[in-house]
Amino acid sequence: MKLYRLCPLLAALALLVSPQAGATSLLDAYRDALRSDPTLREAAANRNATLEAKPQARAGLLPQLEATGSYQHQESSGTQTFTTLAGDDVVTLSTGFRQEVEPNRSWQLRVTQTLFRWDQWVALRQADKQLAQAEAQFRAAEQDLMARVARRYFDVLGARATLDAAEAAREAIGRQLEQAEKRFEVGLSAITDVQEARASFDAATAGLIEAKRAYAVAREFLREITGEYYEDLADAGGDTPLITPDPADVEQWVEIALTRNLNLEAARLSAEISRDGIELQRAGHYPTLELFASRGNTRITSERQTIPETLPGDPAPDPQPFQPANSDSWQDAYGLQVRVPIYSGGAVASNVREATFRHEASQQQLERVARETERATRDAYLSVTAEISRVQALAQAVESSETALRATEAGFEVGTRTTVDVLQSRRQLFEAQRDYANSRYTYLVNALRLKLAAGTLQEADIALVDSWLKPAAEVPPPTQP
Repeated sequence: MKLYRLCPLLAALALLVSPQAGATSLLDAYRDALRSDPTLREAAANRNATLEAKPQARAGLLPQLEATGSYQHQESSGTQTFTTLAGDDVVTLSTGFRQEVEPNRSWQLRVTQTLFRWDQWVALRQADKQLAQAEAQFRAAEQDLMARVARRYFDVLGARATLDAAEAAREAIGRQLEQAEKRFEVGLSAITDVQEARASFDAATAGLIEAKRAYAVAREFLREITGEYYEDLADAGGDTPLITPDPADVEQWVEIALTRNLNLEAARLSAEISRDGIELQRAGHYPTLELFASRGNTRITSERQTIPETLPGDPAPDPQPFQPANSDSWQDAYGLQVRVPIYSGGAVASNVREATFRHEASQQQLERVARETERATRDAYLSVTAEISRVQALAQAVESSETALRATEAGFEVGTRTTVDVLQSRRQLFEAQRDYANSRYTYLVNALRLKLAAGTLQEADIALVDSWLKPAAEVPPPTQP
């Protein structure tokens, strides 16, 4: 009972006195998964990374500003050769020099604005589709998380139902074994009855061990998504509503899925992106036009010493002092720059062929996803409708098995049935109870799977299923006649 809807005080009292107050609901498990599921967090990070595609593509169309600068020390020396006349003779002379430059400062500021680059416009168009694809993939991951949490949540309940049935079966067969042993001791039955009962008890013990392992594994799978272990889970009782899909036409569900399934939408966008990729690679053949302007300055502070060579027979000159050889120059430039690709070794043509093949692959991927979506939708729809009938049939099977067990036990008391008959009837009852519980869980999972395939699964659907669940104490365990 959800007393908090009636009065907060009653809710507080219920939390204090009810041992089931700590039971974890399906909605609680889903919200835990929202915070900790690595798969969803990975999808969120990928979406955020893809969001940067738009500003990166837009940046290529905006002005580009670049600044460069240098600061260096330079020392150089060498000779300069020249010819001169000495009387009637031509004499070749060499003059040495040594120059020290400290410092040499230079900088340049250049701004470029693209006027025409077709690949940048295509990249901008691609970026919008990449953003839409990333959003569709993230929303698909959110829906997939809902389905995964529900499946693993009910897997735990199914494993728990199997474990409960195994425990009940072992306990009931144990009582049957004790009864067989006592009847054998007083001579009312043969030793074969004891042996049959003991064999069934040993098999039930082995089944119980396996059921405990399966239950532990199911809990671990749920923890993998939510990051938490849960001691108690809300359960689905025999009064769980069995609602026929609306609309009650599989073709309408397929039509909805082909329109709204998020994985299919992401595949469509992928095909469009790859088609733009062909145009992007073809742009390698197109010219580009840019407007540019730059300004720079080079400032040199240096000293230069000239060491002249003397003519033959002339006295050696005095050492020359270092003289300043400074300079300060400015460079301004602006204009248009055109690049026309002529031949790139066949790279552009190869890139176009590669993009064409990738587009063909994306088209086939789209067809595959579309077929998978249609198959998954039809399977989920048929599973829901079939499971409704199966739940109803198994509910009747439980009642019939209970009646059959009572009749078999009565026949055993009067000697018309054997111990083997009783053991078989008990086994059938526990199997029917286990299958009935699991069929309810399967129905709920399939109902969510149908909406997942159609692309309409929302948190409200999880909340609706959660409202049908109740504390485990209110769900009767397997009977033990």
